[in-house]
Amino acid sequence: MITALDHIAIAVPDLEKAIKRFMEDFGLTFEGTEDVASAKTSTAFFPLPPTSIELIHPLNGEGPVQAFLDKKGGGMHHLCFRSDDLDADIARLREKGYQFLSDEPSIGAHNCRVIFIHPKSCDGVLIELNQPSDDHH
Repeated sequence: MITALDHIAIAVPDLEKAIKRFMEDFGLTFEGTEDVASAKTSTAFFPLPPTSIELIHPLNGEGPVQAFLDKKGGGMHHLCFRSDDLDADIARLREKGYQFLSDEPSIGAHNCRVIFIHPKSCDGVLIELNQPSDDHH
């Protein structure tokens, strides 16, 4: 079951500049950065309980976020819903005809299991589902 809005991800062309904006201009707490090599993405987290804002930037100038920036220049990239039973949610949504970008979940930031729903299944919005590992709240 989906239990929360885990994060809103914003693709940014300049990660350091965007981190500074969210910290200094908006006064948000910066939780640090994490590189997710499998997704070719650098991420920066700003917890805003019960959700967070995740800034995403291409790792080594390649990957899907780079393609997004090349096309759009930056902006809202995806919404992530937290799940307490990812496998059950995937099965339920597949049954309803949702298409996913992968067959199985992978490991994302914070060691969460993650999977993405194809934007064409959701009115053009990329939706991520994640299930936190036991060691991340």
